[in-house]
Amino acid sequence: MHSTAAFRYPRVLSIAGSDSGGGAGIQADLKTIAALGCFGMTAITALTAQNTLGVRSIHAVPLQILADQIDAVVEDIGVDAVKIGMLHSAETVRTVADALRRHRLGPVVLDPVMIATSGAVLIDQQAVDVLVRELFPLVAVVTPNLDEASLLVGRPLRSEADMETAARELLGRGARAVLLKGGHLEGDTVSDLLLAQDQAPLWMRAPRIASPNTHGTGCTLSSAIASHLALGATLADAVQRAREFVRGALAAGAAVRTGAGSGPLNHGFAPQAMQLRPLA
Repeated sequence: MHSTAAFRYPRVLSIAGSDSGGGAGIQADLKTIAALGCFGMTAITALTAQNTLGVRSIHAVPLQILADQIDAVVEDIGVDAVKIGMLHSAETVRTVADALRRHRLGPVVLDPVMIATSGAVLIDQQAVDVLVRELFPLVAVVTPNLDEASLLVGRPLRSEADMETAARELLGRGARAVLLKGGHLEGDTVSDLLLAQDQAPLWMRAPRIASPNTHGTGCTLSSAIASHLALGATLADAVQRAREFVRGALAAGAAVRTGAGSGPLNHGFAPQAMQLRPLA
């Protein structure tokens, strides 16, 4: 049946929660992956009932179903890069870490979704500890925002100097590379820091884009990084291209109203054709 096939798509697996409002979670991931010319697949960790105003309820997916989703995708279709989002419990973290080891999956982008836009903490301390111990050593890059990095290091981060100290601390706790997002710092410039083991700090600064629609920004960035890694980019290039995609999606969605709260980005502002790779 497949004898005439000569190509395959770059394949990106999102292991994350579902957002019924379509702005964040696996919905944002799939839109991003498709917009960047890759083939998206999912392993859903939790179902959420949410909209632009907030999260109403969360239902955890049974661990066996989560593991089965990953196994089914990997064993048949294959995976070129992985993005990990919402992991709400220690057991969920362990299930995902076991799957990464079992299938030797990589490169992996870990977006440690810990704090909702509303400020609600979405993960318990035990899950945070297991995340650091089990997942940090398995992933190519961890992408916390300022609040998540503050939770990880146990203190507020108020400056670029604080960011660099925190990033070095996270490397010391097993991460291979950290992309610390400084969007929550005050000011008209957004400063992000990419710090990898044995490499000089890479600061990426750009003017802040004013928009009421920022829901799903972190999910979009991490899945864009995974997509560019699947396309063959280096980590630094993947991060810089992903930042450009997010900035474009923010700017294109700034004047749009979707719901009464923080709306989504415009993921479809410049869609790429599906990329083809020779079938090896």
